[in-house]
Amino acid sequence: MGAAAAPAGAGGLKRRLGVFDAVMIGLGAMLGAGIFAALGPAAAAAGPALLPALALAALVAYCNATSSARLAARYPASGGTYVYGRERLGDFWGCLAGWGFVAGKTASCAAMALTAGSYAWPGHAHAVAAAAVVALTAVDYTGVQKSARLTRAIVAAVLAVLAAVVTACLTGGAAGAGRLHIAAGAGAGGVLQAAGLLFFAFAGYARIATLGEEVRDPARTIPRAVPLALGITLVVYAAVAAAVLAVLGPGRLAEAGAPLAEAVRASGAPALVPVVRAGAAVAALGSLLALILGVSRTALAMARDHRLPHALAAVHPRFGVPHRAELAVGAVVAVLAATVDVRGAIGFSSFAVLAYYAVANAAAWTLTPEEGRPPRAVPITGLTGCAALAFALPATSVVAGSAVLAAGAAAYGLHRTVSERNSDRPSR
Repeated sequence: MGAAAAPAGAGGLKRRLGVFDAVMIGLGAMLGAGIFAALGPAAAAAGPALLPALALAALVAYCNATSSARLAARYPASGGTYVYGRERLGDFWGCLAGWGFVAGKTASCAAMALTAGSYAWPGHAHAVAAAAVVALTAVDYTGVQKSARLTRAIVAAVLAVLAAVVTACLTGGAAGAGRLHIAAGAGAGGVLQAAGLLFFAFAGYARIATLGEEVRDPARTIPRAVPLALGITLVVYAAVAAAVLAVLGPGRLAEAGAPLAEAVRASGAPALVPVVRAGAAVAALGSLLALILGVSRTALAMARDHRLPHALAAVHPRFGVPHRAELAVGAVVAVLAATVDVRGAIGFSSFAVLAYYAVANAAAWTLTPEEGRPPRAVPITGLTGCAALAFALPATSVVAGSAVLAAGAAAYGLHRTVSERNSDRPSR
C-alpha cells in the first residue's frame, strides 16, 4: 500500500490551514448554487415531504462526514477517499473512488461555472463561465491561503443573501404554516430521490478532507472542522427550505426555475430579486473555487501513484500548490464551460460522489478503536444510505454514473495489466 502522505521534501504540500479556514472552505463548497437550484427538482420528487428528504440527505451526509473526518485524521494526505480506499481496502477501491470523484466533480465544476454565467449575464453564460474558471484557477494557483481568504468573503456574502431571503419570506405575509404539512407526502421512492438530489448541496465537506495535506494539526483540525461546517450548512438549508416552502408550497416550488427569487417576489419584495440572483452567482463561484481545489488535490494524489500522468504530481516551489494539476483541471473545466451545457450532469455527479462516499464508509468500518473508528452505526448507515440514494436517482443519472465508474474500473485493469507485463520482462 502507498504512503499516507508525501514527505515535505518530496513534493509535499505546505500545512497552512487552521480550523477557521477549513470550515470556511467547507462552507464555501456547500453553501453554493445547490440551495439556489436544487430545491425545485427535490420538491418535484418529494412534494410536501421536502423537509424529511432534506433531513435524510443531512443524515447520510453526517455519516459520510464523520467517516471521512476520522479517516482524514488518520491519513492527512491530499486525495481524500482515493487515499483512504487505497490504504484500507486496496488499490482498486481507491482508484474507483478517485476516478468517480475526478470525473463527477469536473462536471460539477463546469455546471457551477455555467450557473454563475447564467445568473450574471444570461446572454453570454458560456463566455462568463469560461472567464470565471480562468480567474479562479489563477487564484488557486497563487496559494491555498489566498483561496481561503476569497472563500471567507464569498461565504459572508452568500449567508447575507440567504438571511435576507428567509427574512423576506417569513415577514412578507405570504407564508403559510399549512404548506409545511407532510401528512400527504410523497412515497418512499420520491423522498429518496429528493434526498439524492439534495445530497449534492451537502457534498462540499469533502473539500476539507481532500485538503488534508494542507491543514495544520490534521488529527485535531479535520474532526472539528467537518462537523462544524456541516452543522452550519444544515441549519442554513433547513431555514431556507422551510421559508421558501411556506411561501410557494410544494407545487409552485417544483415549477420554479429560480425558487429563491420566486419566493422573495411572492413575498412582496421584488427589489430583492436582483440581489438573490447576484447571490446565486457568487455562491456558484464559491463552489467552483472549492471544487477546483478538491479535484486538483485528488488528481495530485492519483498522479503520485501513476494513476494519472505523473507530471501532474509536481508542487510549485514558491506557492506550495499542485500547479500542474490545477492548470490541467482548470483547462478541462474551462473548455467544458465554454462549449457544453453540462448543468444536467448534476444527477450524474451525485451518483459518482455517492459511490465515492460509499468507499469512504467501507474504509471507516475497517478502522480499529485505537485508530479512531467511529461508532459502528455510522459507517453502516452511511454506506446503506449512499447506495439507497444513488440508485433512487433518475435512471439517466444512474446509467451515466455507472458507465463512468465502469470506465474507471476498465482503466484500472488496463493499467495493472500493463504494469504486470512490464515487471515480468527480464532486465537487460
